Amino acid sequence: MKKLINAPDKVVDEALAGMAAAHPGLITLHTEPNFIVRADAPVRGKVALVSGGGSGHEPMHGGFVGRGMLDAACPGAVFTSPTPDQVLAATKAVDGGAGVLHIVKNYTGDVLNFEMAADLAKEEGLDVGAVVIDDDVAVQDSLYTAGRRGVGGTVLAEKICGGAAEAGADLASLAALCAEVKASVRSMGLALTACTVPHIGKPNFALGEDEMEFGIGIHGEPGRKRVTLEPADRVAEMLMAPILADLPFKPGDRVLLFVNGMGGTPLIELYIVFRAAHEIARRHGLTVARSLVGNYITSLEMAGTSITLLRLTDAMIAHWDAPVLTPSLRWGA
Repeated sequence: MKKLINAPDKVVDEALAGMAAAHPGLITLHTEPNFIVRADAPVRGKVALVSGGGSGHEPMHGGFVGRGMLDAACPGAVFTSPTPDQVLAATKAVDGGAGVLHIVKNYTGDVLNFEMAADLAKEEGLDVGAVVIDDDVAVQDSLYTAGRRGVGGTVLAEKICGGAAEAGADLASLAALCAEVKASVRSMGLALTACTVPHIGKPNFALGEDEMEFGIGIHGEPGRKRVTLEPADRVAEMLMAPILADLPFKPGDRVLLFVNGMGGTPLIELYIVFRAAHEIARRHGLTVARSLVGNYITSLEMAGTSITLLRLTDAMIAHWDAPVLTPSLRWGA
């Protein structure tokens, strides 16, 4: 195992310390328990957004803390859910008096621990809502979930809801908007290589030189099937077909097309996939009104990609376009 680390049990703590040192004007790191908040938290009178999950998916979620997106992120150990005490502490730290919305990826540990933290926060008088994102069309149940997994759609929900929160939306309106995004977004991923969790020290599955895993999760869970390596245009077709059929998307829909890297795929390849996916969307009568390309929700050093398609409304477009200033996503600010 070749990794730029000191010791497996120090990876998350040292990465968080480095992140805080790199972005002192944007985020503040709290330890024991670990969580990240925007530097000006709590923002009085604004609904706070809190998310989190296992580390190893960077920049998700800590990279999306800041103005116009999340107020706090709770990083667990690598591929391990954050604990209820982390979520509770973060929720209390960012509560500005208007309530807190938890945006939760659908993994069993995340859901249970966020629910427990919300119950504890409510006992202390906080107003807390939650939406569970489950956009992965690859599988209904996996090693980590009951139901579909939460993947790339989470990034879009955090940005759109973050824009709405910054504009003054109340908790009920934000929860409704997040639920609308959840209902309108679909994703599918594919791996060319496995990844290596630092404390395990070996790849979590094996792929031959001419194989790819179709429908993987962000923890390297097995997908729908293992198939022979295909050119990028065919890969885009394989990912887009189940996405388009699942909602289903219809001619005339405006969409946000998000091509995400799994951590080890260069941007030049992601743009090749985006080009193909954009053409497929056009052939289906969709208008790609907004786009995002890059490594935003990763699986350590896994090579591969995921495609996310969100059917847009006018309100979603306005909140997507709103200024955002975080370590890993920023425009208009």
